Amino acid sequence: MKSTQRIHPSALVDSSARIADNVVIGPYAVIGPEVEIGPDCEIGAHAVLEGPTTIGRGNRIFQFASVGSAPQDLKYAGEPTRLEIGDGNTIREFVTINRGTTKEAGVTRIGSHCLFMAYAHVAHDCVIGDHVVMANAATLAGHVVVEDHAILGGLCAVHQFARVGAHAILGGGTMAPQDIPPFVMAAGNHAELHGVNVRGLERRGFSAEDIRQLKRAYKLLFRGSRKLDTAIEEVRAQGLDSPHVQYLIDFMKQSKRGVTR
Repeated sequence: MKSTQRIHPSALVDSSARIADNVVIGPYAVIGPEVEIGPDCEIGAHAVLEGPTTIGRGNRIFQFASVGSAPQDLKYAGEPTRLEIGDGNTIREFVTINRGTTKEAGVTRIGSHCLFMAYAHVAHDCVIGDHVVMANAATLAGHVVVEDHAILGGLCAVHQFARVGAHAILGGGTMAPQDIPPFVMAAGNHAELHGVNVRGLERRGFSAEDIRQLKRAYKLLFRGSRKLDTAIEEVRAQGLDSPHVQYLIDFMKQSKRGVTR
């Protein structure tokens, strides 16, 4: 069967790398040992992919990106950790995505259909969901979780072990030392909340009733001086029982670093 790969003669591809059909690899790209690239991917000029790394279908990695490099962790001693990337992601110029460390599962995971703009950084052991956007120079420290549909503006930074909830949006330059709840807008140094991400939720098909309940729950949970347990009791007493409100409450109750309020 005739190969549909298009690998530039100047690219360096290790003999142990596994390259699927319909993959394009540009000039001077470096594909290291134990890298697996799924079908329909495009690897730009001078990009460097190190393994063990698995890349799914239809990803586009632009020139000068560094994907699958060793973690920036002084405790790391060359153990065989991994990076796993899903399908349909766009990884722009000078993005850096590191493999995991051995402290936890040893894996950095990227979901599908995400956009990483130029100079974004994903550190070791991060877990990123689907449809996430990280704008230029947004930065995640180690062990950060970013849930589905979250958007991080340019020059954001998220502290180690913090979480960014689903459908949250962080304004440019936001410094997030604690968890950012789902469905909200946050900005500032340090981050402060600025209401429910109404426009984003509308674009993703949330109903008017879903948004109404989230806005009411937001006021009870994040405005005033109520303790968290008291605020949650008031949310339930007012019959705010949508799955999205329950998800917001569960997120806050499970927080280990504390929630931005």
